[in-house]
Amino acid sequence: MASDKTVVHVIDDDEASRQSLAFLLQTANIEVQTHASATIFLDQLSSVSADCIITDVRMPGLSGIDLLRRLRELNIAAPVIVITGHGDVPLAVEAMKIGAADFFEKPFDDEALLASVRSALRQQEGDKQRDLARAEIDSKIAALSNRERDVLAGLVAGRANKQIAYDLGISPRTVEIYRANLMNKMQAGSLSELVRMALVAGMIGPS
Repeated sequence: MASDKTVVHVIDDDEASRQSLAFLLQTANIEVQTHASATIFLDQLSSVSADCIITDVRMPGLSGIDLLRRLRELNIAAPVIVITGHGDVPLAVEAMKIGAADFFEKPFDDEALLASVRSALRQQEGDKQRDLARAEIDSKIAALSNRERDVLAGLVAGRANKQIAYDLGISPRTVEIYRANLMNKMQAGSLSELVRMALVAGMIGPS
């Protein structure tokens, strides 16, 4: 089962580099797990929390580029920071095209790397909060009746109660009852809040 703690994974076949990066992150109070290869990391992926990944681009077996491709195939959205050796900038560019969040050429500036990691972790935390909010709203929408969903769709489309009633073949008074029920079920304090929820749930696209 994945940990609730924020964890940065360092993947490098060179033990000295691996331990040096781990020490740097630990001194910044960032929890770290190290892996000697991308294969070892992927084998453990189902049981670990991956909030950020730092990987060397050149490794035997699966390279950093291979790892990026595999993570995308698995729909793992953890930001990946790539470490490259001197002269490996073309590989870094390829990694960025695949989806790497950042890259650093050895020898890199410790503070710059830490700033990049912190930025990646903040982004991940924001993504997690949005996912939780979306899941909560989806759960509320799932609890609505079909007719309540119809009324909700009309409201978020900007239609008045009378128009919704005409479209659905019911009375305006009945629309008011459905509207009150769905506002209660969605725990929305206002129409604007209801519309924001529908936006988060993907019922309507941003203008």
